[in-house]
Amino acid sequence: MKWLLACIAPVLLAAWILFLSAHGPASWVLLPGILIGIACAAGFSFLRSFSPALRALSLTLYLLPLGLLSTYRASAFSVSKDFDIGALPLASAPSEMSIAQLPTGVTYRSAAFGYRGGSLFEPRVFSMTAILLKHPKGDLLIDAGFGRDIAQHLATLPLPFQLLTRYTLNKTAREQLQSSGYDLTRLRAIILTHSHWDHISGAADFPEVPVWIPPAERSFVQGEDVTTGPARSIKSLHIEEYRFEARPYLGFAESHDVYGDGAVVIVPAPGHTPGSVIVFVTLPDHKRYAFIGDLAWQLEGVTEQEERPFTQRIADFEPRLVREHLAHMAAISARYPEMTLVVAHDPRSFASIPKWP
Repeated sequence: MKWLLACIAPVLLAAWILFLSAHGPASWVLLPGILIGIACAAGFSFLRSFSPALRALSLTLYLLPLGLLSTYRASAFSVSKDFDIGALPLASAPSEMSIAQLPTGVTYRSAAFGYRGGSLFEPRVFSMTAILLKHPKGDLLIDAGFGRDIAQHLATLPLPFQLLTRYTLNKTAREQLQSSGYDLTRLRAIILTHSHWDHISGAADFPEVPVWIPPAERSFVQGEDVTTGPARSIKSLHIEEYRFEARPYLGFAESHDVYGDGAVVIVPAPGHTPGSVIVFVTLPDHKRYAFIGDLAWQLEGVTEQEERPFTQRIADFEPRLVREHLAHMAAISARYPEMTLVVAHDPRSFASIPKWP
């Protein structure tokens, strides 16, 4: 029985660390950790009485939670690349243009879940927010947040992810727009920063509105990656592709100017998914935003150059490109601090954006 305790306790501790990271330090999560910690101490005290082979196995298993903890340790990355950012591009946003946020829900995590160096014991609320851009040539939503069928969409993802995800659904984007009397025929399209569950779910509530993604993201959705299961489950999606033109924008080689006036410009930023994008917005008062999607999950990913810990980095299609684009956006922010970087799941990013209506 002693050897069983010594072998199982460190495995349970590693699982608890991962669970704590994903759920945040709620009291019901902390109590099992205390009990598992006691079990680990008891198991470790028995090692002397084991045979050499069993002792070696047990010690190896005790390295598991230590190795996991090391992936949450601060480790700022560096990218040896110069970004030719250039001058701020001109934009002539019409006076009628405006912006508003539509919070649709939250998930509950820890700071450690969002970036290396964050505390496992610091709770963080991850926002799920759609952005409404009103423009005379047709309004846009940037991402769609949680939809009314979010439970079904989450259920299409692997069971471990479901168990590690605790969320609250508020009013959906469609419900918020309809309750205020917004004319839905004004909505021209939904621009996705990428097609994961927490960005595309709300699009299911707008079957009459096209969802814009670049070809690389459409191929990703149509493939067999488990992370795009929710997107494939939404049969009502009306996907339309857009393509980038060879027009440099703040150091990005290609861009797509939605209205032709510089007010909304999309650039490719693959890495989190093959077709991830950044949406740059310039308002009539020259206020500028960069909606960077899930390049980072918390602002520290950009400001401190800290990528996601290893256990969360598996969500990235190509981590090297994520680091490169994070460094690129950090360089833009340093040169043009007046531009607000909006990290999709960090509520602090949305502070300067008024809530709808």
